[in-house]
Amino acid sequence: MAASLGLRYLDTGAMFRAITWAVLRDGVDPGDHEGVARVAESAVVDFTTDPEPIRISVDGVDVTNVIRETAVTAAVSAVSAVPAVRERLAADQRRVAADAVAAGSGVVMEGRDIGTVVLPDADVKIYLTADLQARAARRAAEQSSGNVSEVHASLLARDRIDTTRATAPLVTADDAVVIDATHLTLNEVIDAVLEIARQSADG
Repeated sequence: MAASLGLRYLDTGAMFRAITWAVLRDGVDPGDHEGVARVAESAVVDFTTDPEPIRISVDGVDVTNVIRETAVTAAVSAVSAVPAVRERLAADQRRVAADAVAAGSGVVMEGRDIGTVVLPDADVKIYLTADLQARAARRAAEQSSGNVSEVHASLLARDRIDTTRATAPLVTADDAVVIDATHLTLNEVIDAVLEIARQSADG
């Protein structure tokens, strides 16, 4: 999608997962805010903004694939709720956006607080949502041994944490365009997003 628009791309969720991986690597309890904050401060997170290929590393270790594993998925919401983590990564994300604009480009940034906290003045804001059951089925299909009921419970717990956390809770920006993807194919979602972006550019 970003490539179609000639823009850079950043999956901010991968950044939170990378910090979570470092937290688990260091044996820190995800619920230990001070310990998590120390890891977030010291971890060196490098990532590409070229849509293809997308890579991310922590302290020189490529974690692109391992951050999608169960242990990280189970802990990422707790780590993401730590204010120090959000502050550190929000600064990184704003820097990516500023660099893209300075280069005469732009960036497609994916995340749960981009339009409300990180980049509240973004040119285009899209809130992509879907029925929880549809999300669970899709996520389970992505995982070789995915169990829909287990994924459903995991997503429900994550949504609860993300919408109730004190810092940067998940909410819909007032000026966001909402796309309900429950009954849309991936290609239909892409087409809808591209159309919104093009209408914004033309307007």
